[in-house]
Parts: sequence; structure tokens; C-alpha cells
Amino acid sequence: MSNFKQVFQHKQEILRNNPEKCRVEVHAESRLVEAFRSHAKTRGFDVIVDQPENMGSTNQGPRPSELLLAALAACHEVTYRLYADAMDIDLKNVAVSVTGVSDARGFFNVEEGVAAGFSEVYGEIKIESDAPDEDIERLRQTVNLHCPVLDDLRKPVKVELAVKRS
Repeated sequence: MSNFKQVFQHKQEILRNNPEKCRVEVHAESRLVEAFRSHAKTRGFDVIVDQPENMGSTNQGPRPSELLLAALAACHEVTYRLYADAMDIDLKNVAVSVTGVSDARGFFNVEEGVAAGFSEVYGEIKIESDAPDEDIERLRQTVNLHCPVLDDLRKPVKVELAVKRS
């Protein structure tokens, strides 16, 4: 039994027996420091978020939308790894490439009714495995049900951001 399978089973047991531990809160904060460059912090990690020079900024980090895509790709990889082990499906490697498509008219308020965010996200999951196609398809379906970032992108999420003056 792999270490990931042990972690998976242990976490399931804890959550089944301790419903008060089911709620998970994740926190991030960010501060604009120059032009469009922000310094974000989460769980002790510092992340520089920026816009390219053609937006009048310093291009010192990925754009927020690029981080969203990176989060989807990485979350998918983690979910594939975890569930492959939990389901005893051979998975030697997994890599995810995703692309988001948006209409710049939405962000720049050029045309009423044009969404500011992605209208579609597409990509490819590259898997190295000796498992039969049926197992890989079963794994794919399971990952699509349990990948948190994919779930966040597919359903409406209640978001409330209050403005406070400092």
C-alpha cells in the first residue's frame, strides 16, 4: 500500500469519525505594491502577482488568471495521484496543461454584457500508466468529481468581499 493510499484512508477515517473536522478554511491575502504588482501570501508562502509590461506593469509574476489555471492544473495532478493510489490504479506520472479563453472587452468595459473572466477552459492530461483504458477512464471520472479547484470553477461559489477603509 502506497503512502498516499494510507494518507487517503487515514483522512477518510478521521472525517467519518469527527464531523467537526470537515470544515477546511484556506486563507490568502494580497497587497498592491507597484503598478499592478501585488505581493500575495498564503500559508507562509509569498507569491508575486503581476501584469505584463504591455499592461503598464513590471511582469515580475504571473497574472491572477494564470494562477487560477495553474491552480487547476496542479490540483488535477494531486487529485490524480491521490485517487490513483487509493483505487490501486498504476500511475507513473501525470502532467496537466490548461488554457483559458476570455474576451478582453469584459475586463476593459468595452461592451456591456461581456464577461470579464474565462468563457472556456480546455486542456490535456498526460498520463504515464500501464493500467487498462477502463481503469484510466474510471480514474478520470473520479478525479472530475473530487478535484476541488475544478469543482470551484464548475459551480457558483458564494463570494462576499466587504470594503473597509484603512
